[in-house]
Amino acid sequence: MHTLLIIQVSIAVLLTVVILMQSRGEGLGVLSGEMGGSYSTRRGFEKFLMQSTIGLGAAFLVVSLLAARFA
Repeated sequence: MHTLLIIQVSIAVLLTVVILMQSRGEGLGVLSGEMGGSYSTRRGFEKFLMQSTIGLGAAFLVVSLLAARFA
């Protein structure tokens, strides 16, 4: 039971970090000097962050359900 709690807290911390790393508005293009209001697809690191957010969110959901089941 303690193992699930440790995993759940670890995933929550990682999920928080990944969400905070995502920039608002222009995305990470601001760091390279790209400005503009046009829509662009996510590439590179932004795509990795988006996929990580989805994966960590799903993992958090599964671990939370398991923790509730075995509580």
